[in-house]
Amino acid sequence: MQYEPTLSREELIDLAVHKYFANVDAKNLDAVLDCFHDEALFCVQTDFTRHSGKGQLKRMFTDFMSEWTNIVHKDFVCTVDEKNGRITASFEAVLTAQDGTVNQLFNTNFWRVREGRFQEVYVYMSGANPLV
Repeated sequence: MQYEPTLSREELIDLAVHKYFANVDAKNLDAVLDCFHDEALFCVQTDFTRHSGKGQLKRMFTDFMSEWTNIVHKDFVCTVDEKNGRITASFEAVLTAQDGTVNQLFNTNFWRVREGRFQEVYVYMSGANPLV
């Protein structure tokens, strides 16, 4: 389904990089969840994992944020389809565990945006999925 585009190119990048990933890194759960529609779909394509609705997303992000002492997403390369309200970002994720072990991933996310929030997210990861 196609949604009516409502955000500019700059606003789509701001939603993905500054509102979503910056708040994931800061472990600001409420701000992260505010980026999603209530019935949003979040799929990790490389692990065949699906989370649907804010209840499942809240549990997934709560577990993720508690698992890692430090979360960093960086070096974003964004491709924007402003006309259709979609954005893709390739980036590096660096996750530090309680014991100091570092997990480095090179990921790409694809977002479909509806009314200024994520309706669908498709994630491709270079390693094991920490979003279970």
